[in-house]
Amino acid sequence: MNRFLDKAAIIEEMYTEEKDNPWRLATVTRVEETKLILNVIPVWLTSLLIGACVAYGSTLYVKQAATMNLKISNSFRVPPASMLSLTAFGTIVSVPIYDRIIVPILRKVTGDVRGISILRRIGIGLTLLTVDMIVAAFVETKRLRMVGHEVLREGGTKHGSMSVMWMIPQYFILGIGNSFYLTGFQEYFYDQVPDSMRSLGMALYISGFGVGYLLSSFIITIVDHVTGKNGKSWIAKDINSSRLDKFYWLLAGLNVLNLFLFVLFAKRYTYKTVHSKATEIDASNGDGEETLP
Repeated sequence: MNRFLDKAAIIEEMYTEEKDNPWRLATVTRVEETKLILNVIPVWLTSLLIGACVAYGSTLYVKQAATMNLKISNSFRVPPASMLSLTAFGTIVSVPIYDRIIVPILRKVTGDVRGISILRRIGIGLTLLTVDMIVAAFVETKRLRMVGHEVLREGGTKHGSMSVMWMIPQYFILGIGNSFYLTGFQEYFYDQVPDSMRSLGMALYISGFGVGYLLSSFIITIVDHVTGKNGKSWIAKDINSSRLDKFYWLLAGLNVLNLFLFVLFAKRYTYKTVHSKATEIDASNGDGEETLP
């Protein structure tokens, strides 16, 4: 791909009279900027599934919490939607710990100003997201088992309910993951796009998670359609008759595949070369831009 793009900046004898035509000859600057944009596309694609999983954290997780025992004491019940604050808390706590404690240690070990590279930070976040889906699957399996058991209480027989405190780990892990992949992607799209296109980089960052939210609905529709053919959808209207545990295992598998593809892209990725001062010389028309002879 790079060789193909480089040809756009090479002056050929048969086109010397049309060297000022942008359709015949591009500057080195434009070619390099095009390379940078194309290089970030594969990484952008891996952010889509993250957006989908984050969306489930604010929808399906809350729906689960609403069916659980929300009592902390006899006089206080936890609002189901307030459990999302644990995700924010996990992010708020982990970011300063990472920046102030972990990064200085890693900086001495690796010699990297950031401690670890941007892509490695994102990779750790993807790993944590996979772990979060696995934890969510185990918690949901336990919840469904407790729903299936009847217990004797005053006023008759009722289904056992699981404490909402069991969901704390999956919310907290999701928050810690945010401190890695959300901040990692933000740094990546700001740093690795051309300096003149940083607004485009931020647009890619935001759009990746926006498309991910749309993808979350698409995944649910497909899973509901496929599993519903057997008469028992994994995502039914009644969450107690659903199989969200299997759905979370599916998401964990998709995240493993996504992480594998991300590692392949990361190994072949070349970071943008940063110059303290860039001076461009045009050998053909002196307009401040350089072309390859």
